[in-house]
Amino acid sequence: MKFFVFFLLGWGIAHTVLGQSEETQLREVIDRFIEGTVYNYPDKIEEAFYREAQMFLYTPEDTLWRVSPATYASWYDNGRAGQANQRYNRVTDLDIELDVAYAKIEVDIPSFHRRFYDFLLLKKIEGEWKIVAKCTSAEPIPREPREAIVKPVQHVVMEGLRHPWSMAFISEYEVLVTEKDGDLLRVNLSDSTRQRISGLPTDVAPPIVVDTTKVRSGVFPAALHGKKVRLNAGWFEVLVDPDFATNHYVYVSYAAMRSDQSATTKVIRGTLVGNELTEVRVLLEAAPYTSGLYHFGGGMVFGPDGKLYITVGERHFSEHLNPDPPVAQDEQDRRGKVYRINPDGSIPEDNPRFGEGAPPGLYATGVRAAQGLAVQPSTGKIWFSEHGTHQGDELNILEPGANYGWPYRTTGTYRTPDYQPQEPPGLWFKGPVYYWNHTVAPTGLAFYHGDYLAQWEGDLLVPGLSRGSLWRLTVEGDTIQHAEELFVNHRVRLRKVRVSPRGRLYLLTDEDNGKIIRIDDDNQLP
Repeated sequence: MKFFVFFLLGWGIAHTVLGQSEETQLREVIDRFIEGTVYNYPDKIEEAFYREAQMFLYTPEDTLWRVSPATYASWYDNGRAGQANQRYNRVTDLDIELDVAYAKIEVDIPSFHRRFYDFLLLKKIEGEWKIVAKCTSAEPIPREPREAIVKPVQHVVMEGLRHPWSMAFISEYEVLVTEKDGDLLRVNLSDSTRQRISGLPTDVAPPIVVDTTKVRSGVFPAALHGKKVRLNAGWFEVLVDPDFATNHYVYVSYAAMRSDQSATTKVIRGTLVGNELTEVRVLLEAAPYTSGLYHFGGGMVFGPDGKLYITVGERHFSEHLNPDPPVAQDEQDRRGKVYRINPDGSIPEDNPRFGEGAPPGLYATGVRAAQGLAVQPSTGKIWFSEHGTHQGDELNILEPGANYGWPYRTTGTYRTPDYQPQEPPGLWFKGPVYYWNHTVAPTGLAFYHGDYLAQWEGDLLVPGLSRGSLWRLTVEGDTIQHAEELFVNHRVRLRKVRVSPRGRLYLLTDEDNGKIIRIDDDNQLP
């Protein structure tokens, strides 16, 4: 009957009467207990309990079943460490009174057709919160149709950010956030505090708004003449190393500018010590430096192979500014490409081979302006988003040596109506997996994995700058089966979507008053 006592983490609405610091400590203890039961780590389970804790478990016969924390933990010493069990859950109540706390966890296990209620009593003993008692009951899972459908709602976690661009999780509640127009910040999602990270390079291109009436003809399309355009410079992606707990490496991409105001895409790595980035070194510098602060790319992701993948945009606002051949098709030009490097900046020996003079680390060509990269958990493949011009927004799967066609091929149209690039014979192009028939301006994408929105498992979430769209795409293998646009009555420019280690879904809004928004299921809230 051991299977009746497996439980998952879920956080709903928390009601506290003490400060956020106490709640944060309390959450960490319950997280430790849940991580142990979910991923089969008996040591984490024992660590969460007071050694003499009392535990009364559910049995189908409604009889008393009393076990010790050590016995309970031993059930998870089953050779499946690190492998998650599928269940859906949430914490429905959390109350703290001085040094005593109470938590109620609701857990659905469909394979048993049961809904469990796990009641925890916690006490602060010698300065540490511990679970001192656990009692469990159960009932059949209700079969209402609405419970199988996610009803997404938005909750603002933080605001006052300056056009946030990216977010990387150090832990479930602590993240690094880049502000395109500001700083690199360490943010606590529990209490909404922030701290600035020092030690960053000083050559970042500043936020600039251009009056197009003062720019030479042809740089911007006629539709933008007489308007003010915010250029896409500043800080971009932030990642933490897969082995961050050991090496504390942080990776940042940004628009680097010289004294003559020419710029390019640059990627650095540093060691995070407290709130300072130390031992900063350049991993990639996509020269040449050119004018125009747009289409830098700057997307980054670590692949399942441990390599760092980086996108660099073609840097042209209008197509007619391209030379012949266009920069994205010129294998000796660093722009309009995807790169694959080792975490220390060296080049993997198994990278695809391009012609003589190709830049180090070159992995794929024919890219216009790609900002988002994400690994598909079920296949290990890397997907990336691509900005078109008029329409032409795409989703692609990354392959070594592939040519994605820009500007010879596009699913949209050009900004320069009479632009006709001369395509040489013999080229092979890899087409998109999916594209939109209207402008979306897709940015940072993510595949969902977790239990908070379990019905979305494996779905691809794609935010967009245009009209503030957020898309949920149902994926089977390499094929998009269904596309749903979310929050159509609450539109805001979105730059990034991120999934926390435990499956919380967050959005970053691209605004002067930028926000971090958490997506919850309204059907799962009390």
